[in-house]
Amino acid sequence: MKRVIEHINESKHTAFSFEVLPPLKGNNIGRIHAIIDKLLDFDPKYINITSHHSEWVDRVEDGGLIRRVNIRRRPGSVAIASAIQSRYGITAVPHIICKGFTKDETEYALIDLNFLGIHDLLLLRGDDKNSPSDPSPYHSHATDLQQQVNSFNHGLALDGTAFEGIDTPFSYGMACYPEKHEEAPNMESDIFYAREKVRQGADYLVTQMFFDNARYYEFVSRMRAEGVEAPIIPGVKPIVLLNQLTVLPKIFRSEIPEALAAELRKCKTDDDAKEVGVEWCIEQCRDLIAHGVPSLHFYTLMATESVRRIAKTIY
Repeated sequence: MKRVIEHINESKHTAFSFEVLPPLKGNNIGRIHAIIDKLLDFDPKYINITSHHSEWVDRVEDGGLIRRVNIRRRPGSVAIASAIQSRYGITAVPHIICKGFTKDETEYALIDLNFLGIHDLLLLRGDDKNSPSDPSPYHSHATDLQQQVNSFNHGLALDGTAFEGIDTPFSYGMACYPEKHEEAPNMESDIFYAREKVRQGADYLVTQMFFDNARYYEFVSRMRAEGVEAPIIPGVKPIVLLNQLTVLPKIFRSEIPEALAAELRKCKTDDDAKEVGVEWCIEQCRDLIAHGVPSLHFYTLMATESVRRIAKTIY
């Protein structure tokens, strides 16, 4: 199975990829198949599988005692990645995250993925909400997680003992933020850590969603000036709901350009907003392709039909 970085480097045109969300427990994989089947016509080179950490919730027990318990509502990305790669023969890229997964759980996931022949990863910190009170079993930052994967690639377990059978080391990408991560004190600091991710082994970077291509071009230019030559893949998502005009900037810190905001303000319904989102994303993607981006990565959550329409237009 080709690695993501091989797909990117060998593709004669801008590669196409997207990500899927594991179904809630109680739902079968048919929903995942339905999403993928709708996008197969556009020759996706790889498919990302998001990972959602367990949540810590307070439960009231008999006698009024409150106990904090850990719950997980979705199947693991390891199982979904294996099912996708086996069924479709497309490179599967499970997300491996810090939050909600202990270092031991991460090691178990790496062992399973290695056994299943899945050797591409996307390493992320993950959502910091509902974190446990004791952070010691968990990685604090994506770069800490990166070091664990690097050690695994060199055949070393968490306890320092040697693994056997690590014949194919993991290749991985990591996240970057053209509009600055919400916790970064400034853009210079954000670029420093993005550069470190590549220096320490990331084969490529994938951006947080953005709606203003100028922000992406400026970010890439600054990274190149810092000597970073790794591919920087734009992550794009079409707006599909009217309330995303305010929700997306709040949650993802993605600025909505005034030209897009003005059109969304004219919308009366979600269907109107969806049409605006599709048209904006089509032009955004056309511009990115014209600038020779290595790949387009689509965030498809709640937007599969819109992504299909966009891909059909630009493919």
